[in-house]
Amino acid sequence: MARYDPLTLAGVIEQMAAEKPDCLVLTIEGAGVRADETRTYAQLWDRGQRLAAGLQSLNLQPGEKLGTLLANHVELVDLMLACSLLGAVLVPIDPRTRAEKLTYMLDAADCRGVVAGDYALQEVLNVREKVPGLRWVMGLRTDELAEGPTLFDRPVVLDFQDAAHAKVSATPLPGCAPDDALELIYTSGTTGDPKGIVLTHRRYVETAKLLPRMFGLQPDERLYSGLSLTHANAQVITLGTALVHALPCVLSRRFSKSRLWDITRKYRCTNFTLLGGMTTAIYAEAPKPDDADNPVRTIISAGMPAAIWSDFASRFGVQLYEFYGAAEGGLTGNPPGVGPIGSIGKPIPSLDYRIVDDDGHDVVANARGERIGELLFRPKDGTPFKVEYHRNPEASAKKCAGGWLHMGDVVRADSQGWLYFLFRKGGGIRRNGDFIDPAQIEKTIAEDPAVDDVYVYGIPAANGVAGEKDVVAAVVPKSGGATPFDPQSVFQLCRRKLGPHLVPSHVQVLAQIPKTASEKPQDRYLIEVLQLQPETVYSQAH
Repeated sequence: MARYDPLTLAGVIEQMAAEKPDCLVLTIEGAGVRADETRTYAQLWDRGQRLAAGLQSLNLQPGEKLGTLLANHVELVDLMLACSLLGAVLVPIDPRTRAEKLTYMLDAADCRGVVAGDYALQEVLNVREKVPGLRWVMGLRTDELAEGPTLFDRPVVLDFQDAAHAKVSATPLPGCAPDDALELIYTSGTTGDPKGIVLTHRRYVETAKLLPRMFGLQPDERLYSGLSLTHANAQVITLGTALVHALPCVLSRRFSKSRLWDITRKYRCTNFTLLGGMTTAIYAEAPKPDDADNPVRTIISAGMPAAIWSDFASRFGVQLYEFYGAAEGGLTGNPPGVGPIGSIGKPIPSLDYRIVDDDGHDVVANARGERIGELLFRPKDGTPFKVEYHRNPEASAKKCAGGWLHMGDVVRADSQGWLYFLFRKGGGIRRNGDFIDPAQIEKTIAEDPAVDDVYVYGIPAANGVAGEKDVVAAVVPKSGGATPFDPQSVFQLCRRKLGPHLVPSHVQVLAQIPKTASEKPQDRYLIEVLQLQPETVYSQAH
């Protein structure tokens, strides 16, 4: 007899462990330098129970928060299940997080314990005394640190393996209810302090249940993601779908654009997800004769630039399912060959939507039948949308003002109801009175064989005109070139292929573009580097 509610993660794994114990549902590929890490349902169930007993011995109580600073490891999924069995809440944090931001995230989430990979352990110890509620710190040993003195020798550091090998409790673990929190998923914090979104078990499981029907996934799919499990995309679309439907999934410890297609070939993956910033980086890789020789049928894409959409699909021999959504909710889809190229699709049938102006009034269609404004969602049955940001009732209320989920994104609806993402409110690039499409500029620069990665963003215009922006192209040159990279070649290329109105104001040359765990470029850090390192910034020679 099942002990745990089937609309909780513990209930899902309990049922699958009974029905399909030997199904290999999770693989963390070894990147050619280590053995793959794998889990069957039986192993997940056993490891989850043992780890829950180990965490229980540390007095982790129902409702308490457990922070993690882990790349994609099987142990992170073990921890998800252990917390579900205990009724505790996991708080996955990008392991690259440092200093004040890490202190803020651990404290704002009320974390009582932290599990960190050895590569992130020192940073946790650096801020430990600044997080009053933090009771203990646990380290996970990996192969990423050089041999030598270890932080595990410190008495304040617990060893993950000790908790992982605890004896399974003879007393049933408390479990949780569907509307209890499974995780706090932090927003990227690209425009301010990150907010912890309360992701319930019910929403996790029910969303995972509907996704195969929405995306047209087949029973023989093998899913892949290089995205971090600290992000809702990998958490729900890949891992959640895999766990709920017994679809094998493969994850990389970290995303690698250069190994992407080799991974899909090795593990026979038929589907993977991409987010906007990743697509241009992958497209910038030098074309190979075997690009289309891969098992991938469909890519689930969020933010595929219209400028490279057709070329990308043709080059790699894939179909693109474009979708739009956020960790807080809201979902649209544009199936392959159904909607126009560049469209994020139409809302799923269970959602109503509105497009409103800055005053919250519904936008009236223009002479072409188009509407432009902020996108809002609400359930079809009229139920008020609810979003909970942990310890932030004001932000929660603002996000769902009037019962509608305010996405904060400006979209265009054409006369047929197809939606097109334009820009984040406050984040568009307006130049000489017109909004420009940075994807056109990125595509052109990405096709330069000397460029490894590119991202185009805006900074306040030097002419001081309110709302106007100058255009910056952040460029990562390919290493090992025969001649030094010439920033002026970027200006020349854009002038030749795009015309003067789309030539960047500046070219910023970097070793890498700072990105979030979801591979989203971070404007504020780029701007900070631009200001602190003016020697990396070039203007057009006249």
